[in-house]
Amino acid sequence: MKRDLVVIGEANPDLVASGLDALPRLGTEILCQEFGVSLGGSSALVAAGAARLGLSVGFITRVGDDLFGRFVREELAKCGLDLAGLVVDPSVRTGVGLILSLPTDRAIVTFLGSISGLPAELIDLDYVFAHRHLHVSSFFLQDLLRPSVASLFARAREAGLTTSLDTGFDPKEEWDGGLRDVLAQADLFLPNEVEATAIAGASDPEEAAVLLSQMVAGTVAVKMGARGAVAAANGRLVRHPGFRVPVVDTTGAGDAFDAGFLAAFLRGECLESCLAMGCACGALSVTAMGGIAAQATLEQATRLVATGHV
Repeated sequence: MKRDLVVIGEANPDLVASGLDALPRLGTEILCQEFGVSLGGSSALVAAGAARLGLSVGFITRVGDDLFGRFVREELAKCGLDLAGLVVDPSVRTGVGLILSLPTDRAIVTFLGSISGLPAELIDLDYVFAHRHLHVSSFFLQDLLRPSVASLFARAREAGLTTSLDTGFDPKEEWDGGLRDVLAQADLFLPNEVEATAIAGASDPEEAAVLLSQMVAGTVAVKMGARGAVAAANGRLVRHPGFRVPVVDTTGAGDAFDAGFLAAFLRGECLESCLAMGCACGALSVTAMGGIAAQATLEQATRLVATGHV
């Protein structure tokens, strides 16, 4: 029997400073209310979140044989993922994310290291094809993988898989790298509003969703933080206002949304239900520090969707 989901991408530790009122200015020192180290990397967080929701998930990634790489492997093993596709490479240093978390958003400083270093030749296609769905995150950070994503998606779809992409932010703000070819092979595209409006050249998330839906093979869902999300498919526009929850740290909220949306999608649910489940998982994620501590169970997310309360 096929597993539900395979995620290809990066895994790294996140060093999270939360409870900041503002970002530091050069030459000054500020205090944070909390600090922690947790599993990070958008791809890893999507995989972990989907497993938490009950999906069977395989994860393909590359880490170094160093302190941070060992931390990542230990944390991934706790998530119930199949790690047959994990590569430990002594020649690379494991990437790291430094997260500066404010009440409503966060800024990220990234050391790429292994994050950009997963070449397509390390990916076992037979392993990929043993799943129902293929997801790729952090498109703009994965320098070695990026040129192969369009062909990888095309081959996956030929093998009967559905596909999804979350580009993440482009540090160069060029928003290209062959993205349109990838979108043509993507059944789902899951950007946030900054990414969506930049890629589409749109003035607002709804316009971006409509424009991007004309580029993808299926559905676009645009994440809008505390304002919920909007999705476009087959000429339809669907909105969800999100859920009110106490905010501790927004790290990984978008990845939790992806996991929730994918879980509902793979259960064959309608677009409205997929959007609601994504918003619920994203909301629950922000109630604790780090991207993984408050990832939702299916029971928790379903209850929030049904009642509107945590």
